[in-house]
Amino acid sequence: MKIHAYPPFTLIPQNRKGLLRLLSFFVIAATTAFSTADLAGTWTGSMQTQMGDTQVTLTIQPGSALAGKVKLADYEGALENGKLAGDKISFETTIEPGKLMFQGTVAADQMRLNVTGVQGDQYTLICQRQK
Repeated sequence: MKIHAYPPFTLIPQNRKGLLRLLSFFVIAATTAFSTADLAGTWTGSMQTQMGDTQVTLTIQPGSALAGKVKLADYEGALENGKLAGDKISFETTIEPGKLMFQGTVAADQMRLNVTGVQGDQYTLICQRQK
């Protein structure tokens, strides 16, 4: 009777090919892309500006393009030039004072955005999805 000795089970691959497979899995899992349909709905947050605490509402429409509207205090504009790549998001809006640019990340029900104001001022905006 022959007894075969198997190597002990381990989560760490013992060869280069196995290691590459494991790393590929984690890269794909970490960069799972959001689609614009996943972002559809209303997102709210606030940011500190020179005028004080400013309430922001983003309304993202369902569909293949990143579209919708942005409301900042008493101003409202269309969400323009929207881009979504993985968890990275960017868009612009033009309101009465001028153009604002938004860039940041999306994770689950939260957007962390860096906002560039009309005069180049930088603001931080964190929005939560409303359910």
